[in-house]
Amino acid sequence: MGVAGSAQAAPGEKIGTVDTAFQWIGRDHDILVEAYDDPGVLGVTCYVSRARTGGIKGTLGLAEDRAEASIACRQVGPISFPEPLKKQEEVFSERMSILFKRLRIVRMVDPARNTLVYLTYSEKLIDGSPQNSVTAVPVDRATAIPLRK
Repeated sequence: MGVAGSAQAAPGEKIGTVDTAFQWIGRDHDILVEAYDDPGVLGVTCYVSRARTGGIKGTLGLAEDRAEASIACRQVGPISFPEPLKKQEEVFSERMSILFKRLRIVRMVDPARNTLVYLTYSEKLIDGSPQNSVTAVPVDRATAIPLRK
């Protein structure tokens, strides 16, 4: 299995949560912050925040979380590439509800600027348009980003 296949199975590492609404039964509604290390780019971590529904349904995993997320990817160590990258590739995917909705993170390479661009979005449409967030990690020009031919 290639990098993308293994990346989709990788769970995020929970960094923390902030309660947003008290629930009498089950966990509170909250905002979850998770870290995802890019498996195709050593030295880059993406931090994603997203709302989670609490209460009984949320605690049991039956609630549908909101289709909104925010992303910030940063260089956290020396950047290296175990193998050449695709120009655009989904690097993470996580189920957000029991039915259909997934949170996705796609990495795009901007070779003209030697930059990695990360986009997070949900499959669920909100008023005809998917909610999304974008961030970029510039790579030192001395380190060329290798692309698959």
